[in-house]
Amino acid sequence: MSASSPLDDSFHVFDTTLRDGAQREGINLTVADKLAIARHLDDFGVGFIEGGWPGANPRDTEFFARAREEIDFRHAQLVAFGSTRRAGTTAAEDRQVRALLDSGAEVITLVAKSHDRHVELALRTTLEENLEMVRDTVSHLRSQGRRVFVDCEHFFDGYRANPEYATAVVRTAAEAGADVVVLCDTNGGMLPAQVHATVATVLADTGARLGIHAQDDTGCAVANTLAAVDAGATHVQCTANGYGERVGNANLFPVVAALELKYGKKVLPEGRLREMTRISHAIAEVVNLTPSTHQPYVGVSAFAHKAGLHASAIKVDPDLYQHIDPESVGNTMRMLVSDMAGRASVELKGKELGIDLGGDRELVGRIVDRVKERELEGYTYEAADASFELLLRAEAEGGPLRYFDVESWRAIVEDRPDGTHANEATVKLWAKGERIVATAEGNGPVNALDRALRVALEKIYPQLGTLELVDYKVRILEGRHGTSSTTRVLVSTSDGAGEWATVGVADNVIAASWRALEDAYTYGLLRAGVEPAR
Repeated sequence: MSASSPLDDSFHVFDTTLRDGAQREGINLTVADKLAIARHLDDFGVGFIEGGWPGANPRDTEFFARAREEIDFRHAQLVAFGSTRRAGTTAAEDRQVRALLDSGAEVITLVAKSHDRHVELALRTTLEENLEMVRDTVSHLRSQGRRVFVDCEHFFDGYRANPEYATAVVRTAAEAGADVVVLCDTNGGMLPAQVHATVATVLADTGARLGIHAQDDTGCAVANTLAAVDAGATHVQCTANGYGERVGNANLFPVVAALELKYGKKVLPEGRLREMTRISHAIAEVVNLTPSTHQPYVGVSAFAHKAGLHASAIKVDPDLYQHIDPESVGNTMRMLVSDMAGRASVELKGKELGIDLGGDRELVGRIVDRVKERELEGYTYEAADASFELLLRAEAEGGPLRYFDVESWRAIVEDRPDGTHANEATVKLWAKGERIVATAEGNGPVNALDRALRVALEKIYPQLGTLELVDYKVRILEGRHGTSSTTRVLVSTSDGAGEWATVGVADNVIAASWRALEDAYTYGLLRAGVEPAR
């Protein structure tokens, strides 16, 4: 069922992830996916969720049927999308219009042609008949008790070519009873100044309530959306994470954050803005796309600081290098430790990891020098917090944490006549005074080493039984001696309660992997609360 009304009808946040966003290359939503995303969007607090085009395909028809039964919308109203009636018939007789009514949606969005060339070439009808199609369809749906929004497709291009006709479409829709007429930059080619000028002029000429739907082909969809709001639009159409055809649509999250935090508009229910980062990542999981690390407001790098100069200022006042408090959108500030790091970066990172360096300038300076030395070798700690914490603790505590000492390891790859390969690894180590030799097979040499190390250590440390390697990345760094090169490996490990990343660098991928694995298991034991040998 749907909520009876949006939060505040004076301004609409309208999400079209389930229709327009689903047109992105690589996204193929099942009905279950669409239901899950609809729940997330309602939880976020948008006013309208466009669910798709009922009657156009079985999946969207099923979605509307199931959404009515399975989702109790708290904040949003479900919207059905469709087109104006066909030429040469009436809205009451048109099957697609009937399907919109049958969907049960209280709100219907109609797409209408507003570019004269599209009317004549795509619809193959007259300009006068197109206006009648808009008028008849809106009037019919209104007579059936539905609220109607009209999307004027290719409006900005059409307005540039024939402003009188494009304006006539807006005026016709409004006079027929459309609550909002949405100006669509369908090709995504507009710039903010152009959008502002057009919206302001159309608003003055028609008096209609206007909305904006911006594609991102110039990289200006968010800016164009806000420019339209500046010009008087009170309805914004967006998609989660900017998903959409070609390069995408106006991104819901920076638009909403700007409206709330920069414009001072209350467009979400109380407290929902703090859920924005979580909602963004949850939807990315549903569509099976990796969240953009550098997305404004919600990306993991949105409030990550690397330069030593920035860190020095942030230590005094975080607002000096942050435009908002990260917590206001559910994100966090992060300090990145690299060869650009200064003392302030290390102190802040230590505090972030729960390690108080106590203002020890000599210790902090030693850590900075060690980081720069390691990064010169090819290490990076920006994405390997666990390895950095081990380095930091080693300097602060006078030596590395020791849970085990490795005597030797080896990995063997056997090429067989039938084209298959056998991978075997042997690890020899000491732990708690006991010498252990373990051998294991794997689906590759690194996997075999991981299994052999686990077999060896679990005898002494059963806490490692929950550990699982969840990600593995290899990067070949710049060669230094002819054809030789340096290899960097990043390993992500989970214990079921959290994940951590470790890094290893060597002149070959197996040795680099081993160093990352050693750190991963050492950090896993530290997380488990096991006391290291001193």
